Amino acid sequence: MSTILTLDDIKRDEQIRAYIKRADENLAVVGYTEHGPRHCGLVAKVARQTLLELDVPEREAELSAIAGYLHDIGNVINRINHPYTGSVLAHTLLSDLKMDVDEITTIVAAIGNHDDDGWEPVSRVSAGLILADKSDVHRSRVRNPMMIKFDIHDRVNYAVTKSYLKVDNERKAIVLALTIDPDISSVMEYFEIFLSRMLYCKRAANFLGRDFRLIVNDNTLL
Repeated sequence: MSTILTLDDIKRDEQIRAYIKRADENLAVVGYTEHGPRHCGLVAKVARQTLLELDVPEREAELSAIAGYLHDIGNVINRINHPYTGSVLAHTLLSDLKMDVDEITTIVAAIGNHDDDGWEPVSRVSAGLILADKSDVHRSRVRNPMMIKFDIHDRVNYAVTKSYLKVDNERKAIVLALTIDPDISSVMEYFEIFLSRMLYCKRAANFLGRDFRLIVNDNTLL
């Protein structure tokens, strides 16, 4: 008999918490930005909120939140191909919790397609995860501010002092609004490393029947 799991159930599971903690610790060793409970929790929250504002059924929004919380769990094995290893791990962990198999397959497909490496959103659950994940650009993710002089990813993240993903139903758009400190990083540097992510957000928004807009320092760039 299957169990109807919520995001709160997932957050309380000790094994899942241990996997997310170790995945983030592994990334810290090799110098990656924060991918721990803060990032996972925020992605889950934004994925759910975005879909609910689009009048997607509440259960689908909850599944997107669960996928968002688990999406980077594959980093416990290796950064390379982490969407695929994360999908397999999520399948095992959710199966152990007796989740419904149809819901598991929806979640693992979303996790497996969340990166901007030539893939496409495959469901509304998937699209919500993509938008939430790629919109989390912020200085709070930088582990060592001293590295911003040497690493463009840290510099661009540290330059973003405010980021906000919102649904504009009047204009049928999903909007990512950023505030960037130009004394730390230029808008051009942002596009240099994040253009593929923004184009993936565009495909995710289109899947949900919306346009995607990027606003940086009150200027519309996409």
